[in-house]
Amino acid sequence: MSAPAPSPLAIVDAEPLPRQEEVLTDAALAFVAELHRRFTPRRDELLARRAERRAEIARTSTLDFLPETAAIRADDSWKVAPAPAALNDRRVEITGPTDRKMTINALNSGAKVWLADFEDASAPTWENVVLGQVNLIDAYTRNIDFTDPKSGKSYALRPNEELATVVMRPRGWHLNERHLVDADGTPVPGAFVDFGLYFFHNAQRLLDLGKGPYFYLPKTESHLEARLWNDVFVFAQDYVGIPQGTIRATVLIETITAAYEMEEILYELRDHASGLNAGRWDYLFSIVKNFRDGGARFVLPDRNAVTMTAPFMRAYTELLVRTCHKRGAHAIGGMAAFIPSRRDAEVNKVAFEKVRADKDREAGDGFDGSWVAHPDLVPIAMESFDKVLGDKPNQKDRLREDVHVEAADLIAVDSLDAKPTYNGLVNAVQVGIRYIEAWLRGLGAVAIFNLMEDAATAEISRSQIWQWINAGVEFENGDRATPELARKVAAEELSEIRKEIGEQAFAAGHWQEAHDLLLKVSLDENYADFLTLPAYEQLAG
Repeated sequence: MSAPAPSPLAIVDAEPLPRQEEVLTDAALAFVAELHRRFTPRRDELLARRAERRAEIARTSTLDFLPETAAIRADDSWKVAPAPAALNDRRVEITGPTDRKMTINALNSGAKVWLADFEDASAPTWENVVLGQVNLIDAYTRNIDFTDPKSGKSYALRPNEELATVVMRPRGWHLNERHLVDADGTPVPGAFVDFGLYFFHNAQRLLDLGKGPYFYLPKTESHLEARLWNDVFVFAQDYVGIPQGTIRATVLIETITAAYEMEEILYELRDHASGLNAGRWDYLFSIVKNFRDGGARFVLPDRNAVTMTAPFMRAYTELLVRTCHKRGAHAIGGMAAFIPSRRDAEVNKVAFEKVRADKDREAGDGFDGSWVAHPDLVPIAMESFDKVLGDKPNQKDRLREDVHVEAADLIAVDSLDAKPTYNGLVNAVQVGIRYIEAWLRGLGAVAIFNLMEDAATAEISRSQIWQWINAGVEFENGDRATPELARKVAAEELSEIRKEIGEQAFAAGHWQEAHDLLLKVSLDENYADFLTLPAYEQLAG
């Protein structure tokens, strides 16, 4: 018997991990290499196209629905493929990274779906990338358990029929995987590593379990990027020998440009599409990023003042519901990020009321499901959707033909009365430093001030600091947003953290690095497209 062919990809600058050989097999890496060979050139072209489009927005300060795809929008005859049984009822979805404890807790949570996250809720250390794949394989083969070393508490899976359906989220198109390179030393896009390893190992296994390989697609900016994913899916299904249309993808509409192409995105993925999701923080980050030269009318107030009832956010979410239901797709609502406190019943009471109101509104607007970040929120969100859905799996029959959204409605940021505040600046600095420090330690989902934060949070934080300084915002206390003020607030926060956690913990962390990186991406004249790009250069592991 001949030896297996050597892998066409090389693992570089990475310490060996336990059980990595179960994931990084020659056959799996050959598949990832083929994805890279065939599709990375198109990925690169699409990233260049993003920059061109951003330059056009800087020139015009506007966006519109695409004239060249008007016929797709006008054609009422097409629909996305019917949902498979395992994805027909999505009334509550829980999100989180794929560490071992979270994998068990999310699957056991009572939610209909778990978004198993290799993207914003996961810092892309090599350990998280590889062992997250191990954990999912172990879950599907029921070889997973976990004992907390601190508490001694043990965790194990419930029976299969009680487990959430997994929808896996790979990294966005912009991130590369530095530890996996081709013969020329070019890194493979993280999206192909995450998707490729998961699909190769689990597609048939999931079919045998009565489910399938289901994905969330993040940071999509155009229907051409959706077309690339669709071509990847067609190739992948042929490669492993499963029927076309087995894959299902839900696209996050979390960029302002994608909001103008929702129908076209569903059309490109129509044989594989299962829905769209309204992702709030990345969406606001995208508005700031794209319209940062647009003057005062695009200046956002404090992030917590931009609720989903803001007119331009209502336009976005209602258009999403109408678009999805017109095309037979699921409309999935936004994140309830609150983390219950075991010490403060009053904090819980107020937060639970807010979560309930938010989920009642989404269910009433026609969404088919929504996101939560903590198992304790599953029953609250479930109750909101149960009241509206009853025994029905979804409400795709609510076509929302009463909704009429004009192009200008989606970018009417100046319809808000709220203004940026000094406390908003302080909060942006606090959350930015605390999140980035945890990310540099390999944590992507972090509880900060009773909220579960992920990379989108840090993006909106640093974007608002950047925008307010560049717009010369004057706060209610008379202070003007300047680099000097941001540095002063950041220095005060660093000092406060040192007092809060003590010298030893401070020295053991990445606090100075996080402080410096937040200021770099908040104050640099050249706005970094993604905070995670310079942060990845500093990420150990």
